[in-house]
Amino acid sequence: MSSIMKLKNGICYDLNGWKYISIRGSPKERGYAHGYFVAKEFKEIQKMLNFIIYEDFGETWDFFIEAAKSLYNDKLKEEFHEFYLEMEGIAAGINAGGTKTSLDEIIAWNNYFALTENWYSNRETNGNNNRGHHGEGGGSTRKKGQQERCSAFMVTGKDFTEDGKIVCAHNNFSNFVDGQYANCVIDIRCDKGNRILYQAFAGFIWSGTDFFVTSKGIIGTETTMGGFLPFENNLPISCRIRQAMQYGNTLDDYVEILLKGNSGDYANSWMFGDINTNEIMLLELGLKYHNVKRTKNGYFIGFNAPYDPRIRNLESADTGFDDIRRHQGARRVRLDDLMQEHKGKINIYIAKEIISDHYDVYLNKTNPCSRTCCSHYDLDAREYMSDPSRPKPYAPRGALDGCVIDATMAKNMSFELRYGNSCGTPFLKNDFCDQNRQWAFLRPYLHNRPQMPWTIFSITNKYLKNMGKYSRRKKMYGKKSRKIIKIIK
Repeated sequence: MSSIMKLKNGICYDLNGWKYISIRGSPKERGYAHGYFVAKEFKEIQKMLNFIIYEDFGETWDFFIEAAKSLYNDKLKEEFHEFYLEMEGIAAGINAGGTKTSLDEIIAWNNYFALTENWYSNRETNGNNNRGHHGEGGGSTRKKGQQERCSAFMVTGKDFTEDGKIVCAHNNFSNFVDGQYANCVIDIRCDKGNRILYQAFAGFIWSGTDFFVTSKGIIGTETTMGGFLPFENNLPISCRIRQAMQYGNTLDDYVEILLKGNSGDYANSWMFGDINTNEIMLLELGLKYHNVKRTKNGYFIGFNAPYDPRIRNLESADTGFDDIRRHQGARRVRLDDLMQEHKGKINIYIAKEIISDHYDVYLNKTNPCSRTCCSHYDLDAREYMSDPSRPKPYAPRGALDGCVIDATMAKNMSFELRYGNSCGTPFLKNDFCDQNRQWAFLRPYLHNRPQMPWTIFSITNKYLKNMGKYSRRKKMYGKKSRKIIKIIK
């Protein structure tokens, strides 16, 4: 663990590939601490954005900053003034930490996915909005809709989990160039509302990968709906989901908050669980259509395509829902199989195995590739896909982490993460670029990701006040590849 950085309103340290940030106070106070702690990382993010935006769109990052200013600034100031002030604080903290930025840029960064995947493909440009973009690590037209990211499941009940309570797992799979920056763990104690522990990109007031737990006992995660098309400029998802995390007390609250001002941006299959009622919920949130399912004894899986036929057919294109050559169809089959295979036994350890799974249902063998739960496009020749709009062979894309939580951990506001990918296979950028020379131009913007251990993170004061619980937690969770984080006063 690196040395601890301290400010009046927060602490920060680096561990096992993650940057842990604990912040508190008023919006500007907690934002300033957040920004100051990530100033160095944000300078790298700026370099990455200036490169990849131009490479992918032929537009500059400044173009998207100006678009965000027009789309969001006044709206956020009026509708989400608290979060506007927090982002103002983040900008001030980053500047104080030695990296030049602006509130406009922080707002654009927090709405990066909506801008690049939803707004841009729906904008009118001389009557033609079908401009080239190589997203997903290679070659797609913008009207193919938003990208697919993540595998996930949430399960509960006596028939499915070892203790009958909620278990959840998630991994973020994305393009390595931008997705590798989702390596922050943020503990935020606001002056109003719920306390939140969430995985995030540096400088985000929300998660972006969407893995979190709140002091109200709500667990949340999601997977994006690949190929989702429509967009309306209403209220941005970045603030709607943060509003739900900070002020939502029940599953009903989450539905209500996410539906209010829905823009269709970052359209997701959301999964939420309430440890107080032991109920889990799936919210497939399109634009005009949404679908809610709830259970106290069952499971929901996330594989980047919606079950709802209205969202799949009327609001999306080319979803891969039933194509096992594609990662959506393949993981829909495999995650269902794994839920049944481990029925009645699912716990944290099995959750790790499931989210790290490498079984390819198309070839019926163990084969780490784009189709597996722990996705590895970088190892996939893609010889079974001929559609030129899909990711290219050996694309630098795939699972960038592993995340698990159960009801016991949620009660203590903690979760367990692994940086790099779910299975722990190292990624070495020079070896990758030397072997796949078509991607060598990305070398300066890729990071090495050596094998890292699974690591428990929790809200800060749990460890400051309860250091003696270490031995009890070892007994509770066992000794299997767990490193307990200990904060020294």
